[in-house]
Amino acid sequence: MQAYVVGGAVRDALLGLPVQDHDWVVVGATPEQMVAQGFRPVGKDFPVFLHPDTHEEYALARTERKTAPGYHGFVFHTAPDVKLEDDLVRRDLTINAMARAADGSIVDPYGGRRDLQDRIFRHVSDAFAEDPVRILRLARFAARFADFRVADTTNALMRRMVDEGEADALVPERVWQEVARGLMENTPSRMFAVLRDCGALARILPELDAWWGPALAQRIDDAAARALALPVRFAVLVRELDPQAIAALSKRLRVPADCRDLAVMTAREQGEIRRAQALDAEALVALLERSDGFRKPERFADMLSAAGAEDAQAARLARALDAARGVDAGAVAARCADDRSRIPRAVHAARVDAVAAADAAHGERASRP
Repeated sequence: MQAYVVGGAVRDALLGLPVQDHDWVVVGATPEQMVAQGFRPVGKDFPVFLHPDTHEEYALARTERKTAPGYHGFVFHTAPDVKLEDDLVRRDLTINAMARAADGSIVDPYGGRRDLQDRIFRHVSDAFAEDPVRILRLARFAARFADFRVADTTNALMRRMVDEGEADALVPERVWQEVARGLMENTPSRMFAVLRDCGALARILPELDAWWGPALAQRIDDAAARALALPVRFAVLVRELDPQAIAALSKRLRVPADCRDLAVMTAREQGEIRRAQALDAEALVALLERSDGFRKPERFADMLSAAGAEDAQAARLARALDAARGVDAGAVAARCADDRSRIPRAVHAARVDAVAAADAAHGERASRP
């Protein structure tokens, strides 16, 4: 029985990058032998075990056979006679199909080290075409390793997969999972460029495919350079879409509520944000109310970032929010004890007065055009 570190840990070590997790492949063992040595079985579809001390994952070397469309349609086979090379050949890219033995030697049967040096994403075998998730994974790797290019043969294979409908078998949750991870890489525009180049973007995100271009690519990369949170990056990505289209897209992909809500709000309000210096106090308070800025000031600030507010616009809106939040709503409500139906209007009016006073103190003379 021999255990090898495989996949991303080997790749990142060779690139001189930090290695967070180790995945292991075990050759020449049975599930019973693994359990006898204290490993805890956790795999449902094929034998995967957790190390008794490190809790890292150890998978038995396996082969696989495609039995149905999509990425669930596989039958896996494990046995002590399955070779390491048989396991590695089923992996997606050559740079992920390397292993490191206990003595530190690298097992590289498919040219992964050469492709690392040449900065190329290349599929290991035609088995790549059997799993449409690999299109998403490759695109996500492109966002992480921005100086790598996709091999022509691999791009052609992905195009064929799209044409044959394999991308249509992707479940929404998995699409969102990979898109979200790619958005959090250093150069997320590369993910969408790769997906668009092979035709997959038009199938999984047709709304975005229609808008894609250099300006959007730059905006989303700028959001990454500013280390903005995922909801903000998603809002930047889709802010030019109609709010209803964003809501429909989010429902289709099962986008989390925080990402969906910020994106819809940004698309709806970005025009007002860009006119911030021309808005009067009434319009400013109305914007704050629609955006729920009083209860969620942090999300309001995120919206300003996602909308690309200039410094002067952001400063005026932040000042308006501070002034309006300074209103003692309880005291205003107490003055309306004889007619509680007046409270919302009275609180609104007090906030408008507070914003107008703050504008006057800062020399603002804006009026709604």
